[in-house]
Amino acid sequence: MDFDIKLAEEPDLVALDTGLRALSEDLGDNHRADRTALEHALFGPVPSAWACVATEGEAVLGLTLFSPLFSTGRGSAGLFVSDLWVAPEARGEGLGPALLRAASDHAVRLWGAGFLRLIVHDHNARARAFYDRVGFETIPGETALVLPGPAFETLRRQT
Repeated sequence: MDFDIKLAEEPDLVALDTGLRALSEDLGDNHRADRTALEHALFGPVPSAWACVATEGEAVLGLTLFSPLFSTGRGSAGLFVSDLWVAPEARGEGLGPALLRAASDHAVRLWGAGFLRLIVHDHNARARAFYDRVGFETIPGETALVLPGPAFETLRRQT
């Protein structure tokens, strides 16, 4: 398989949205990010995320969505990969590691990233096996938490 990977640009928005929706469907997740939110996150005045897109001709074969983070415990900036999707027909061709490398290279250039962090769903054994092969490690003693919409807004309103 001969694929090209590039940093996403505004004309890639429809393809990104389509791939992210396919990922949500694959995982059985609710997909709440509409195209406007994605556009603002990636191409707004202060981007909060970046994406890499893998294509072969006109076909989108995969993507990764990532953001910066900083860890005092690790002593450096890193990148958080929130989404990694490879089309079924492209799986097993080395595209997943290539997308992670592309995102990592971008993060190193932009903010000096020294590590990559992500979360894998417990029920996604295939993804977990892939991440294990790449060299990811479980973080002992940590539990991922989120403060969702209403609780986030309540916290923001507290004085």
